[in-house]
Amino acid sequence: MTAAAADVVTRSLGRTDYATTWRAMQEFTAARTPATPDEIWLTEHPPIYTLGLAGRREHLLRDNGIPTLKVDRGGQITYHGPGQLVAYLLFDLKRRGTGIRALVRAIEASVVEWLDSMGISAYGKPSAPGVYVRVAGMEAKIAALGLKVRNGCTYHGLALNVAMDLAPFADIDPCGYKGLAVTQLADLGVVRTVDEAGRELAPLLASRIREIA
Repeated sequence: MTAAAADVVTRSLGRTDYATTWRAMQEFTAARTPATPDEIWLTEHPPIYTLGLAGRREHLLRDNGIPTLKVDRGGQITYHGPGQLVAYLLFDLKRRGTGIRALVRAIEASVVEWLDSMGISAYGKPSAPGVYVRVAGMEAKIAALGLKVRNGCTYHGLALNVAMDLAPFADIDPCGYKGLAVTQLADLGVVRTVDEAGRELAPLLASRIREIA
């Protein structure tokens, strides 16, 4: 399903294979021209760990049978699985006259705004990109960010925990941080499917990113 919001096209892909979608992002980015509309791809993946360009395998604490793939985004190790919304952000930063830091702040602000609309107080951290909440007095990550910039254009993006099995996070140092707690919408009392979360969040992402252009 495809939806257009001004100059941003949103595509709802359903559940997809990680490697196949990664290759599609690379191909889209390589083929795009200055006139190609920016896109947001919404999906979820079967269980997989991904390591960023600087990712170190020592952050994979034990082998639990889930495959691990080295990819070309920033950041360390993270987990993707059913019940997690993944929003891939294919944007031409050069055309928009902005940079990666501004894009990251806009993504974080979109998630914070969306969570606030549901009564959840959240925040980003310049020193450790992503979105965090406080759970029982402890900081926990609810959304991870990892992007790649090629020829002034981005791909990869945002992974937000909606209603998933969080156990595989215990077998890694999430995002490279030992002991980092993770949480999800379901554990904060919010009931959403991945599709519903994507439909609600994507317009906020498009709007916030449009504002930094």
